[in-house]
Amino acid sequence: MLIALPISELTPGMFVDSVTKQQEGLNSIKIKTSGLVRNQAIIKRLVTEGVLELLIDFTKGDAAVPDKYRPKVAVVKEPVTSSSKAKPPAVKPAITLEQEFAKASINFEQHNRKLQALYGDVTTGLSVNLTVIDEMANDIVSSVFRNTSAMTILTRIKDKHSYNWRHMVNCAIFTAVFAKYLGYKEEAVQQLAMGALLHDLGQAKLPQGIISRPSKLTSSEMDIIKRHVAQGLGLVKGEKGITPLMLDMIVNHHERLDGSGYPRGITAEKLSRPARIMAIVDVYDALTADRPHQEGDEPINALRYLLAHKELFDAELVQHFIKCLGVHPVGTIVKLTNERLALVLEGNKLNPIKPKVKLFYNAKHGHHVTPKDLDLSEPDQSIKIVSSIKPHDYQINLARLLKEHLLN
Repeated sequence: MLIALPISELTPGMFVDSVTKQQEGLNSIKIKTSGLVRNQAIIKRLVTEGVLELLIDFTKGDAAVPDKYRPKVAVVKEPVTSSSKAKPPAVKPAITLEQEFAKASINFEQHNRKLQALYGDVTTGLSVNLTVIDEMANDIVSSVFRNTSAMTILTRIKDKHSYNWRHMVNCAIFTAVFAKYLGYKEEAVQQLAMGALLHDLGQAKLPQGIISRPSKLTSSEMDIIKRHVAQGLGLVKGEKGITPLMLDMIVNHHERLDGSGYPRGITAEKLSRPARIMAIVDVYDALTADRPHQEGDEPINALRYLLAHKELFDAELVQHFIKCLGVHPVGTIVKLTNERLALVLEGNKLNPIKPKVKLFYNAKHGHHVTPKDLDLSEPDQSIKIVSSIKPHDYQINLARLLKEHLLN
């Protein structure tokens, strides 16, 4: 059980997963992936170093979960009969968005740095470190199964200068979220996420001047880009831990149902479900991300594109993907009918246009307001979403906004 605790509540015996909040201007504490608080001296050192909050893993260490953080479980009394032998199912405590986001935001940046380094290694001719890829996939899938929204929100942070590796990390997150929604078991989701992390790695073997070109590519340059599929296959085929499912995702993520894709131009009957999932996720993230040659579109427009091209993408899976992410995915900033801006925090599977949001900005007068959580699906709620907006249209730094509202 992961819980974010203020430093004042830290006690010996607790197991620190990571530092989530620290006074500005001080160097980050270099705590490794785990650490047991053995005595008061360690706590005193953390206070001295300006640590304000930590993520505690109560499944490790000796400390019990403080009473105020224990989930409240209603007890229903039932008549006891001699034949009553079945025990009630154990209640698994839920991880809140804020609790998981504290860990996810740290891991997300670490994943991007690791994949950037790995991408650079491949570019210079080194082999792929599949252990790193496997560990990243495991972290992403574990996070998604604890709380679906935390990692997904982070995919909304854009950086065109790091698109190559961010795209692969984002695709792994979307694939894990979508596969979980579709009912895949965690072991299968792990394979799908690893396939997504590897699907575009072959681009590291291509001329990087073409990959990062800030203008539209010529037809001959596009022919070079298409080689990344074969290059990616060559990097991992035959390696320990690489499954046929992963190879399928790498080879076929640019194939289309009507045979218009590449590299082989195969049609629907030869395309597996994982390949179809990868195609949808790949295009969705490519359309919504900032890239060297284009500014990312809003999620709703990318979803409309997928929906409109039934000849290219599996229509049934696209419908499921829209229900999974929502019309306004988590992490999107939306404008409301009351002239306020709000951050989408949780989707609504029954009514996708009415998610849970956090109101934070007065768009009419151009200033931040006291944050307020709203569930737009409540019967007496008259406020509706007018449209999604781009953060820079209101000079909003999305990364800072997320930190302010989800790490406090």
